[in-house]
Amino acid sequence: MSWGTELWDQFDSLDKHTQWGIDFLERYAKFVKERIEIEQNYAKQLRNLVKKYCPKRSSKDEEPRFTSCVAFFNILNELNDYAGQREVVAEEMAHRVYGELMRYAHDLKTERKMHLQEGRKAQQYLDMCWKQMDNSKRKFERECREAEKAQQSYERLDNDTNATKADVEKAKQQLNLRTHMADENKNEYAAQLQNFNGEQHKHFYVVIPQIYKQLQEMDERRTVKLSECYRGFADSERKVIPIISKCLEGMILAAKSVDERRDSQMVVDSFKSGFEPPGDFPFEDYSQHIYRTISDGTISASKQESGKVDVKTTVGKAKGKLWLFGKKPKGTALEDFSHLPPEQRRKKLQQRIDELNRELQKESDQKEALNKMKDVYEKNPQMGDPGSLQPKLAETMNNIDRLRMEIHKNEAWLSEVEGKTGGRGDRRHSSDINHLVTQGRESPEGSYTDDANQEVRGPPQQHGHHNEFDDEFEDDDPLPAIGHCKAIYPFDGHNEGTLAMKEGEVLYIIEEDKGDGWTRARRQNGEEGYVPTSYIDVTLEKNSKGS
Repeated sequence: MSWGTELWDQFDSLDKHTQWGIDFLERYAKFVKERIEIEQNYAKQLRNLVKKYCPKRSSKDEEPRFTSCVAFFNILNELNDYAGQREVVAEEMAHRVYGELMRYAHDLKTERKMHLQEGRKAQQYLDMCWKQMDNSKRKFERECREAEKAQQSYERLDNDTNATKADVEKAKQQLNLRTHMADENKNEYAAQLQNFNGEQHKHFYVVIPQIYKQLQEMDERRTVKLSECYRGFADSERKVIPIISKCLEGMILAAKSVDERRDSQMVVDSFKSGFEPPGDFPFEDYSQHIYRTISDGTISASKQESGKVDVKTTVGKAKGKLWLFGKKPKGTALEDFSHLPPEQRRKKLQQRIDELNRELQKESDQKEALNKMKDVYEKNPQMGDPGSLQPKLAETMNNIDRLRMEIHKNEAWLSEVEGKTGGRGDRRHSSDINHLVTQGRESPEGSYTDDANQEVRGPPQQHGHHNEFDDEFEDDDPLPAIGHCKAIYPFDGHNEGTLAMKEGEVLYIIEEDKGDGWTRARRQNGEEGYVPTSYIDVTLEKNSKGS
């Protein structure tokens, strides 16, 4: 089946068909483009959704420990990866399908234009040959009529007895001339006719079939290209299905990891105060007002009234402090955490002791390394000066002594807390030894004692918020450093949660960039914040802690 033989006379129809094919190709390309935009918008909306519900990095609240919260954030991470795969689908379609279609459509238009121009030129040449043949034919026909007229004129004069011999001779010459011109035009017409028939045969059996064959091949290639693009369109989606399946499996695993018992235990561990429930209220005998004397009654009533107010105040405070979903009061954080309930104080002290022990181990390892290096320098002076290590060694020794003192102090506080589990009568005494209480502020220990009389003996409340649970319920110990960085460019850090830095400044890294372009860092003085990852040169170290 060939267009050249079957459609030899359908040039206009083939012109319209090939144009329709290119239009259809471009329409499919437009469809792919809109699909790409849908994928990109879908991925963008998913990422915005994840960003909206992810915890704020600038928040000072501790990371969620409840299994339901951890599972939700794992689901958000998987959803973020899923959004990334939608972006991969869009990129693959744009590169493999849409871009290829646009390039091919451009080439197709150029090729079609060239073939149609060749067909039009061949048709124009055949038309020109036909006009030449038709002109020679008309000229031959005209000369034949003129020759017939000349012959009729000659015969009339030849039969006329009145005609002169000269007229007859002249008519004969005119007949011979017209006859000769008719013969020449006849030969010219025959030649033009033969030439036209040859060109016409060549046109319909050679030139046009060749052009139509090229158009047919072009149209078939267009069809094949569409088939390949259809396949590529589906392959772009199929390639990411395994990764998307892993994302969905991750969401299912996150759902299975939720443990309601563990979350309940975490609530207990987070809010357990260590206090005992309040005891029974004593019986108040109001009948004494009838039989007591005036002087004794006045003193007794005064005592009972003051005691009554104290007990209610204490109970009211306890209710406010231990309410699970209540607003956490504000207060001043103390070094020994004595403003916290016993159980929370014990946890905080234990965390601090563990952190100090890790820092002590690090300093000890550094001291051992410096001593080894010093021995090497003493044995091989060409490798370095042993005296240059002395300042660093002295600094390390000072750090070790300081850490040991801190550990000893915190262990004493911890022993005090653990010793008060059975009886908390020495709470005020231990607090006065371990830290000073400024005037005008109620002793934190007085706020949490079970004895109503001790509540009365405390200083008057000038700042009520010091008597309630402090924000230290939310305080985190400083995050350990996982490396260090050097500022390549200065950063002003005007926004909340960011950290200003100068060019060349060295900071500790306490949290890596999680894909949002920000890294959490800390200065030597303990100030923390986020800095642009592109502004720093990061060096990660294992088992590294912040100062």
